[in-house]
Amino acid sequence: MKYFRLLLLSAISCCNCLSFEVAAQEVYFPSFGARWETYTNTDKVFSEESLQEAVAFALAHEYSGSRDLRQAILKGFEREPYHEILGPTKKRGGPAGMILKNGYLVTSWGDTQRVDMTFSVTKSFLSTTAGLAIDAGIIADVKDPVSHTIWDGTFEGDHNSKITWKHLLEQNSDWSGQLWGGKDWADRPPREGNIDAWKNRELQEPGTFFEYNDVRVNVLAYALTQTWRKPLPQVLKEQIMDPIGASTTWRWFGYDQAWTTIDGLHMQSVTGGGHSGGGMFISAEDMARFGLLFLNNGIWNGKRLLSENWVNAVQQPSAPNPNYGYMWWLNQPGPRHWKNLPEHLYYAAGFGGNFIVIDQENDLVIVLRWLEPGQIEAFLELVYGVK
Repeated sequence: MKYFRLLLLSAISCCNCLSFEVAAQEVYFPSFGARWETYTNTDKVFSEESLQEAVAFALAHEYSGSRDLRQAILKGFEREPYHEILGPTKKRGGPAGMILKNGYLVTSWGDTQRVDMTFSVTKSFLSTTAGLAIDAGIIADVKDPVSHTIWDGTFEGDHNSKITWKHLLEQNSDWSGQLWGGKDWADRPPREGNIDAWKNRELQEPGTFFEYNDVRVNVLAYALTQTWRKPLPQVLKEQIMDPIGASTTWRWFGYDQAWTTIDGLHMQSVTGGGHSGGGMFISAEDMARFGLLFLNNGIWNGKRLLSENWVNAVQQPSAPNPNYGYMWWLNQPGPRHWKNLPEHLYYAAGFGGNFIVIDQENDLVIVLRWLEPGQIEAFLELVYGVK
């Protein structure tokens, strides 16, 4: 395996999971273009057996969809009426991943520098641009109605005018309308029932009903673009990606027709996912840097880039879905609970098995590319040595 490398660390296990009882170690922040340094503290961290099994498992459980992601997308979302590819796509590579401890590389597999689509992992990057706006005071409060800032009709009406930034971040706004060719009711419709009944349903009060819906996520991206008054990739690059030493290879796309004019400048409104194309195209190593920033509560090598308040806020369960915060998934009791794994875990997740898992208590960041999505819990149980 050309790209496979593995640092085997000695360990002892507790009855259910591996022991992380190690002396505090300084956090490593890789500089731009640097070769990632490996973990050197070999006391009581990971067992050789668990790491070998986890990596072998990831390699053996590649996402079953086509590597031609255009075909995988059309197949994966064929139930959606009017679904079509509206933005860029890219053929993907094979399974890849990284495990970091205190920022140091414990193990990696596959081509960790390859740029691939990352689908709904993009939502956690989008959420971060909202956090930057809160930190800067551009948005005063997440509980403010979006209509106070965006007055072009997008948030008009008895229902849409009630929607706050918090509702959009938690995906419980039930925003009604269409944007860039997408209709809210047609995006991820219920698996059972009549589509016409869903189309004409009574709207739910904002904040009371969770629905995973890219049209509404893209409305958030549009609203943030209008609020920042510049493209969100530029905001992310200047305030996050460049400071954390990310490569110059990542890209964040919108749909081909998703263009708006602000202050006389023509700019694209990006997407928060890729199930109609677009979204974040990025390497595993740049994903790991992003995860490392959140692991360290918004600080990178002594410099604060995000407030600790925001890092904590994204981990708070929303009222209608205990497994979802501000566009990060939470391992809390609920429908999406990993019962044998720590409940403090939170993670970004995307179509095709793309993940960034954060474990602040044990100083771990785990990045996966193209793992069969239903196998993520089993993979993590191997990493943690669950018996």
